[in-house]
Amino acid sequence: MGSNTKGALIALLAFAIFSTHDIIVKSLGAIYSPIQIVFFSVLFGFPWVTLMLIRDTSSGNLRPKHPWWMALRTMATMATAISAFYAFTVLPLAQVYAILFAAPLLITILSIPILGERVRLRRWIAVLVGLGGVLVVLRPGAEPLTLGHLAALIAAIGGALASIIVRKIGKDERSVALLIFPMMTNFVVMGAVLPFVYVPMEPMHMGGVAVMSIMALIASALVIEAYKAGEAVIVAPMQYSQIIWASLFGFTIFDEQMDAMTLLGAVIIIGSGIYIVLREGRGNASENTPVLRTRTRTETGTSLRIGPLIRARRKRTMTE
Repeated sequence: MGSNTKGALIALLAFAIFSTHDIIVKSLGAIYSPIQIVFFSVLFGFPWVTLMLIRDTSSGNLRPKHPWWMALRTMATMATAISAFYAFTVLPLAQVYAILFAAPLLITILSIPILGERVRLRRWIAVLVGLGGVLVVLRPGAEPLTLGHLAALIAAIGGALASIIVRKIGKDERSVALLIFPMMTNFVVMGAVLPFVYVPMEPMHMGGVAVMSIMALIASALVIEAYKAGEAVIVAPMQYSQIIWASLFGFTIFDEQMDAMTLLGAVIIIGSGIYIVLREGRGNASENTPVLRTRTRTETGTSLRIGPLIRARRKRTMTE
């Protein structure tokens, strides 16, 4: 088996696990507030962050070197968490994924003012076509837009902003700092609001949240292995396989059916995203390769972030 094939297959498994994670989010969301789910998701994620802190041999403290960028990224991640969890609760899975898949398009746009990236005509056309695909999914005027659609859009924008900020400050900040600040903020803010929305959780449901955290950890580890085995230009598009799982799980578990317009919009968005990935993979097309360097799905601050983990692993390998 070739290295790229191996990387692609590992990534497909990882995103299948991530999709299963989202089924639990949607199932629990029918009973509990997204605030409560986010809070306990972060709570169960802390042991893994603690292990990272123990293993981190970098000198210095966790004080950010770019506090304003870190604060903006933390707020974006927190908004993404509550928005994504809410969207999964109230919208069909496939529709949420289709909107979240717009994140690479938004990353390309945000890379211009934040990273100074030069986006030439072909990538601009891909971005505009992809955003047209978002309009096809949303169908403004033909279908009523709900808070769920707004939440999915906020999640896509917040996830893109958080990712592009990491590209700007990631080399200067410690990996554990990039992980712990969004988690701590989610924990504190959601914890402050929790008494107003709290519903006592059955042991099975609390176990479901724990399983979510374990799934996110396993899937993150698999994505790291996928990028280790294969080229980013091959591994990155595998995230779009989640639309297949969304259609399957949505139909079999939640009695959801993907309508023709959602399918058409998803195809347009995915096609644009893949083109941008392939375009960035060419040596002379992008200086910062912001989409290729975003090696995780929409970041919510409830689990480990893959990019810093990959960088930390590389640093340990170089020092050994």
